[in-house]
Amino acid sequence: MPLHDPFVVADTGTRTYHLYTSNDPTVSGVSGTGTMVYRSHDLREWTRPDVVFRTADQEGLWASDGGWAPEVHAWNGRYYLFTTLHNEDRPLAVPPAGPWGTPFQIRNHMRGTVTAVSDSLLGPFTVVDPTRPTPPENLMTLDGTLHVDPAGQPWMVYAHEWLQTIDGTMEAVRLTPDLSGTVGDPVHLFKASDAPWLGEQIPGGLPHQLPPYITDGPQLHRTSDGHLLMLWSTYEKNVPGADGTLGGGYVQTYAVSDSGDLTGPWRQRRPLVRDDSGHGMLFDAFDGRLMMILHRPFDNARGKLYEMRLDGDELRVLRQCTDLDGGG
Repeated sequence: MPLHDPFVVADTGTRTYHLYTSNDPTVSGVSGTGTMVYRSHDLREWTRPDVVFRTADQEGLWASDGGWAPEVHAWNGRYYLFTTLHNEDRPLAVPPAGPWGTPFQIRNHMRGTVTAVSDSLLGPFTVVDPTRPTPPENLMTLDGTLHVDPAGQPWMVYAHEWLQTIDGTMEAVRLTPDLSGTVGDPVHLFKASDAPWLGEQIPGGLPHQLPPYITDGPQLHRTSDGHLLMLWSTYEKNVPGADGTLGGGYVQTYAVSDSGDLTGPWRQRRPLVRDDSGHGMLFDAFDGRLMMILHRPFDNARGKLYEMRLDGDELRVLRQCTDLDGGG
């Protein structure tokens, strides 16, 4: 099953897993940028995917490329799709140089997560505001996800692109009750180089080697005893390989909020899965197991499933479910 940035909704009403990913016309048979969904009752056998969102069907939409990191959330009796779009024909002003240097001005253009709504998990989804992304449009962002705090306030958590910041960040912005817009300014959560195991790999801990420090794929998870975790992905650098050369790769890691609140402070943990794997999320299987799904490898990716365990705020991999994902 070709897929990138997988997101699973386990619908208890129908006991059906819905696996959302970017539309692949060679698999879905439907052309265009958008979102498709696979369905399964057992995480083993899956239907041919159905396309639930296409940019070409959205009147006046500001972008037609991307379709990355789609995910669907139930909110106030409806379903909301978040997916990242971009438009290279709409350049952004280059931010001023920061402590790590000048942003990559030739690649700064509008990129951000849109919000679309439907009455069904199978769509069709319609963009709430076709004129702009949901986060501030002067920021180059991606991978927006929904988080609802204990007071019931919805937030969008997203990655602020390294293309603007060099050292990528995770940020959050409050959403209006109907998820159609934002309230107030974004809040900084952490930066990629806060992960100490990244700093260990570069002398001085400075993101001066390409690729820069990257933030990808934020996913929030509240444990049954109140801990708040965030899964996220980045790239390792200068990791010794079997042949003695230095390399790197996409990794799945996570962070823990010491306060239990979205605003942190966030404490970085060691990677959960390496092997060019990432952009994962957690979900509860119908048999009670805590599962993580991610994609591997980064190019020509397939979905990989892992059985997980939580001990307080410590998240651990019990095993890769090769009986389900067919992988090694």
